[in-house]
Amino acid sequence: MKTILVVDDSRIMRNIVKNTFSLLKIPCQFIEAGDGVAALQQLQSNPVDLILLDWNMPELLGIDFLKKVRAMGAYKNLPIIMVTSESARYNVVEALRSGATDYIIKPVTEKVFLEKISSISF
Repeated sequence: MKTILVVDDSRIMRNIVKNTFSLLKIPCQFIEAGDGVAALQQLQSNPVDLILLDWNMPELLGIDFLKKVRAMGAYKNLPIIMVTSESARYNVVEALRSGATDYIIKPVTEKVFLEKISSISF
């Protein structure tokens, strides 16, 4: 079973993401973090197959978390999808240039979510 690290400061959003996987009948287990610092700790303690990452969080922004993770050789090919309300083109470009596998703008529909998840080797 695949393990997904869901990083978002909103517990409601983390639950929405988990429920979406359930609705789409994608079997997986979840690890959660409410900020980038906690996410780094979770990542170092638990093997994961995918990270779903918000941009705006306390302690460590999602984009900074992304850059730190990509700088670690062990996570070079780990799929990381930004799931954020940051819709400005320059944010999308920065995330993709920093190593995001894909980018989803909130609010997330099941259709978009399934398309993005299906497009990666997960």
